[in-house]
This record gives sequence, C-alpha cells and structure tokens, in this order.
Amino acid sequence: MDFGVVLQTNPPAWRTVGLAKQAEEHGFDYVWTFDSHLLWQEPYVIYSAILAATNRVVVGPMVTNPATRDWTVTASVFATLNEMYGNRTVCGIGRGDSAVRVLNGKPTTLKDVREATHVIRELANCRSVDVNGTTLQFPWARSSELEVWIAAYGPLALKTTGEVGDGFILQLADVDIATWMIGAVRKAAADAGRDPDAITFCVAAPAYVGADTPEALAHMREQCRWFGGMVGNHVADIVAKYGDGGDVPQALTDYIKGREGYDYNSHGKADNDHVDFVPDEIVDRFCLLGTAEDHIAKLEQLKAIGVDQFAVYLQHDNKEETLRQYGETIIPALREHVTAKA
Repeated sequence: MDFGVVLQTNPPAWRTVGLAKQAEEHGFDYVWTFDSHLLWQEPYVIYSAILAATNRVVVGPMVTNPATRDWTVTASVFATLNEMYGNRTVCGIGRGDSAVRVLNGKPTTLKDVREATHVIRELANCRSVDVNGTTLQFPWARSSELEVWIAAYGPLALKTTGEVGDGFILQLADVDIATWMIGAVRKAAADAGRDPDAITFCVAAPAYVGADTPEALAHMREQCRWFGGMVGNHVADIVAKYGDGGDVPQALTDYIKGREGYDYNSHGKADNDHVDFVPDEIVDRFCLLGTAEDHIAKLEQLKAIGVDQFAVYLQHDNKEETLRQYGETIIPALREHVTAKA
C-alpha cells in the first residue's frame, strides 16, 4: 500500500512545503493538496516548490475540476512540472465542490469530467487531441507522463470512473462503503472492456493518532468532524438525484438528514462550527482515529478490499506527530504486512 498526505495551501506557502518535506522523510509517497484558488493559495505554484525541495514524492490536486480551470492550461501545468522534475505528478479531478460553489457555480456534468479527463491526459502524455474542432499538441513536451484519477461517490460518477479513470479517489474510509464503491468501479471497468486491476484505488480521510482514552478520542472526533460535513456536500447532491434509497448505501445517506447548509469559509477546518449534524459514529467510520494499532487494523481491512493508497487529510492540531507515527510505526507495519502476504 502507498501512502499520501493531503494538505491545504494556507499561507505561508513554505509551511506547506515544509510539511511535504516531512511527509517524504517519513516515507509517504504522495503529497496532495486542496484546489480552491479563492479559499487557499494557488497550489500549482506551490507544487513546483515542493518538487524542487523533495526527491521522490508525487504531487497533485485532490481534486481539481473542469469548471474553474481551462483543461489545456491544466494539462500544460502538469506537463511542464513533469518536464522540469521528472514524472512526479498526478491529476485528481472531480465535478467540483468548494472551488465552484464559492463562485455561486454548480458542479460540472459527468460528461465534462469525462471529456476533461481525456483532454488533460492526452496532452500531458505528449499526445495530440481534438479540442473544439482543432487538433492540439504541446510541441515542447517530450517525456511527460500523467495519470488522471477521478473522485466519485454516486452511481453514475463511479461508472464514469471505471470507464475512463486511471485511478479512483474515494474521500472516506468506511470499509463497507468503500467495498461497495470499489466494486462498482471495477464492474464498470470490466463492462467497458478495461482491466479493473489497472485502476489505482485511493482512499483519503482524516487520520489522527492519539491515546486510547475517552478524552483523547473525544478530542480526535472534534478535530475531524469537519470531514463528515465536507462529504455531506457530495452526499446531498446524490440524495437530490437518486433519493435516499436505491443503489446508494443507507449508511452514506442517513446522517445528512440533519444538515442545514454549509459555509465554505470553514471548509476543511477543524473548528468548523456547522457540522453538529455529523454524529460520532460517522466520524469513527469515515476517519482513522486512535492508537497506531487502531490505524494499522483498519488499514489492513482497506488493503484487503483492494485499496492501493491511503491518503491522510492532515487538517487537525496534531500534524507533525501523526506524520511521525505513520512514518515510524504505521507505514512500516503495512508494508511488512504486504510483503509477508506476497
């Protein structure tokens, strides 16, 4: 299993670069960031500094979208970074959440996600592609290689991911829900004549390593409750489209019944003041909380259902210690576990 860390590009930018360096030093393989240009600093500028300051980690957005960035510009950014630093980027993409909603926009269609994935991937892999009736290709790109991973929750988005994505990003760590969603992506890939095993499956969620006491657990829950609110934005869209039954797991839809709006100025913040509707059970299911041994046990479950990467959302008050615990205990245990099984 690979490991990633998900950072917000809050100022100062060098703090983000410093956390990325620490992540690499502790054995993480990927450094992801949010991509909302109004809420946080411009991530693509910071990627260049991260790549220059590190040797191995792969960087990319979790996630960009087809609405707020021109597809050809996005492709050019990735191709340029790859030509400069070697092929150390990945493009996570979805329909759009905070980046579009703070502009009073709406998430794009899955058709746009599908087409943007194709355009970005072809151009950033030094190939030609038709855009608006014109054949385009970067004349300067020689060695760039890029995968495009799609973030999805709903049935049609999962189907799209299986049909065209190089990877699948699932932003929650509930084992039962992940099992259902990974299965849906794999089926869609097989139905489209693709090899499901060629798709990379990434689960991303807050992870907080702390003591095994009621007081510590209560604090960890409060630090990570924001995540249930973030996921709830996507679940609300799914419920609006499909209802609260049908193909969508009930565990994913029940908890948003008490949801009363969302303030994107508190998006991804531990002190988010409007996520009281998120119960402790959802925080425990969606996140990884507790001792290092607790994390290892849940990660082994995720690995067993086909998860290739776990990415740690690091939006809480214990960043450095969580990185240290992962680097010294959790990551080695998972890699030893995988080696022992091989």
